[in-house]
Amino acid sequence: MTDLLLVGATGLVGQAVLRQALADSRVAKVVAVTRKPLPPQPRLENPLVDFDALPREASWWKVDAGICTLGTTMRQAGSHAAFRKVDFDYPLAVARLLRQHGAQSFAFASSIGANPKSRAFYARVKGEVEQRLIACGFPSLTLVRPSGILGPREPHRAWEERTIRVFHKLRPLLPRHYRVVPADKIAKALIEAAIAAPAGVQIVESERL
Repeated sequence: MTDLLLVGATGLVGQAVLRQALADSRVAKVVAVTRKPLPPQPRLENPLVDFDALPREASWWKVDAGICTLGTTMRQAGSHAAFRKVDFDYPLAVARLLRQHGAQSFAFASSIGANPKSRAFYARVKGEVEQRLIACGFPSLTLVRPSGILGPREPHRAWEERTIRVFHKLRPLLPRHYRVVPADKIAKALIEAAIAAPAGVQIVESERL
């Protein structure tokens, strides 16, 4: 039985992770760390935090595994600095605290094209945080790199949904690496990695989802 900590539980992929994890008989409890309260559910612990001031000694950090699905967009963030805070600073802070408290595995929802040397800001930040996560020293670290993510989003992103629908219609014609991936499949990969805890660093590219 695995005690699992999740950050990003209110996002598209995070909601799928939370739903699947709570239904998984291998999971003893899910600690979903959020800013705002979630609806109470059996086996769910829901600490409310300020991600800019995470409590370093909270007892709920002591879990077996962590999953991070935190992420935003430049449109939502409004600036490079704000984007980097959500997609780099917060995931790294969570990962370091989990490792300090003994977590053995960590699964991270990254992105296709993640590369610290990329000219594209988004891909570069994802690549940089991947490097820092590797340096945390988890016995098991899995980096999941989906292409576009398919599923209903809150808040509604009409422009993004239109683009993803087009890519979904073109799915049979696209190389597997660029096909959109349902959020449920990404969530399943993250949960399996967190629980199975394969040794070393594993990279799951989009075509494997």
